[in-house]
Amino acid sequence: MGSLEFPAFVLAALTATGGIVGFARTKSKPSIIAGVSVGALYALGGYRIQNQEPYGVELALLASVVLGGSSIPRAIRLRKPVPIVLSLIATYGLLTFGNAFRSTL
Repeated sequence: MGSLEFPAFVLAALTATGGIVGFARTKSKPSIIAGVSVGALYALGGYRIQNQEPYGVELALLASVVLGGSSIPRAIRLRKPVPIVLSLIATYGLLTFGNAFRSTL
């Protein structure tokens, strides 16, 4: 599977930081809850990949599906920078971890 833990940890940091910044700017509780939750899924996936434990890729893929499911429709509807960036992050995760998952089948 190569070095899939690195993208998982980077995506964890990006999403958690984004949730914290969103909360700091707008006092939006959903931002911090979603950002930290998705970041935790990416981090747990990266940790499990790093330690060659089962379901690491699947957890990171789940985080990408959750992030994409919430951000892609908003990006299409609103055309604002934050949902677009979140959609790009989710798409990268879907491609990266989706291809890794597919290679295990």
